[in-house]
Amino acid sequence: MGLFSSIINRFKGNDIDWDDLEETLIAGDLGIRLTTKIVDQLQEKKGKLDADSVVDACKEEITSILGGSAIPVPPPGEPGKPTVILVAGVNGVGKTTSVAKLASYLKGSGHSVVLAAADTFRAAAIEQLKIWAERIDVPIVTTEYQGDPSAVCFEAHKQAIATGAQYVICDTAGRLHTRHNLMEELKKIRRTIAKQDETAPHERWIVVDATTGSNAVSQAKEFQSALDLNGVIVTKLDGSGKGGSVVAIQHELGVPTRFIGTGEEAANFEHFDPERFVDTLL
Repeated sequence: MGLFSSIINRFKGNDIDWDDLEETLIAGDLGIRLTTKIVDQLQEKKGKLDADSVVDACKEEITSILGGSAIPVPPPGEPGKPTVILVAGVNGVGKTTSVAKLASYLKGSGHSVVLAAADTFRAAAIEQLKIWAERIDVPIVTTEYQGDPSAVCFEAHKQAIATGAQYVICDTAGRLHTRHNLMEELKKIRRTIAKQDETAPHERWIVVDATTGSNAVSQAKEFQSALDLNGVIVTKLDGSGKGGSVVAIQHELGVPTRFIGTGEEAANFEHFDPERFVDTLL
């Protein structure tokens, strides 16, 4: 059942139960801080609201927090200066698959892409991205298991510059965000890429799993300190009432969601539309 469907079923034709509304929003993964803000703002309008109109009022508040649609990917730069997208995230969120889907999306939009298999701490990730690269016919730079991820990103960037490719997508290790040394590795990758273009990496995204709730927000906060994030990819967003973490990340960190993934195929990947997202929850 979607988040707003739950609200409708609970409140339609009845008085507004503010405690119940608060519990419903928290259950939708908006978090306590954001839920409190929304409920407080709604209560300021309570003289104008009834149980039937509170749903639309909730939608308006959440849509306002999400803001307008973010540009999914910046347009290509000048020749010889490819846009570098660094993608991070913990194990199990669908990071490597999302990287491949992003490459497919860009290629389908008429752009040239080079992949960097820099998740060298997991041999399966290298093989997985190689299979995807062959499937979607995109060049890829790899190294051996436990190789230097910074070197892989550097070489992919170098190749993109030499061949005139417009985008480089770096799949970094599926590291646990609590591992300090691995966070330092991310910072090293940033410094290494900047040697060929001081403005790179231009995009620094995290992949989060919509079903993990507040953990997604915690992960985003940790990666924010290492990468200064400017984008989110959300996976497993199926309209089940989860996914409120998307709103919480935007509210607490100001980091917009760029894409959502809803399945395993390359086509199950689309630009995040805030209004559509809220309507899907309904």
